[in-house]
Amino acid sequence: MFQEEEVFKVFATVSAKLYNKEEYTKDKSNMEKDMIEDARFNTPLLVITEAFEDLADLLKPRRQKRGEIGRNGVVSNDGLRLDAFCSACTHVSVLFGCLGFAFKFAEMEYVSKRQKRLIRSGLDTLHNIIDLDVMNQTVKTQGSYSRNLRRVRLGLDLIRAIFEQFLMTNEYYSLKDAATKAYTQVCAPFHTWAVRTAVYAGMYTLPTRDQLLLRLNETDQSVEKNMRRYMEASRPIIEYIDKLYIDRNIKLDW
Repeated sequence: MFQEEEVFKVFATVSAKLYNKEEYTKDKSNMEKDMIEDARFNTPLLVITEAFEDLADLLKPRRQKRGEIGRNGVVSNDGLRLDAFCSACTHVSVLFGCLGFAFKFAEMEYVSKRQKRLIRSGLDTLHNIIDLDVMNQTVKTQGSYSRNLRRVRLGLDLIRAIFEQFLMTNEYYSLKDAATKAYTQVCAPFHTWAVRTAVYAGMYTLPTRDQLLLRLNETDQSVEKNMRRYMEASRPIIEYIDKLYIDRNIKLDW
């Protein structure tokens, strides 16, 4: 009788462990599936797109009193808040990284240097950044906040132009040609000969169209949808930044 009880206890213990192990395996499998689903739906491109759609929404006219804080506290009578703008821009480095060596200048310069300086400025809005440099006569000075903002704006427009060229072409048209046209249109006029030479040489290292889709975890259908969404969302933001300079009689030829 004693032996039977011991056998039963051992059997029960082993069964419980096996059951728990099976449940753990199921839970782990479900967690992995959820992570895969999240990765599939929250692609880098989608994250960037949604961030700039949220930012663009803040620029739309609102029924509010002058000086009233808007949604998430990022809109005031002084314009778009710097922290909201920089928060949206933090996602852009992932995209530049997917493009590879050719746009390393953008990933390093745009994200590491210029954006961090804007964040550390201690200023509240994009208006404040330019007004401070206007007052100090340092708008175009190397390393100034206004100059850094101008370069960040060029980075956003470069992405828009790349997407535009990418979608205008068929599947046999190379990403190299699309990116070269976009860079020539947006950034090349403001870069030194050395930078232009390095970028054009790097164009030969760009991924193929299929490789880019794989890196972005997108399909032909989803990439077109998300790229068009970014193009639409980024346009009013780019125009808004340009207007900040134009309203202060600052030309955009630098």
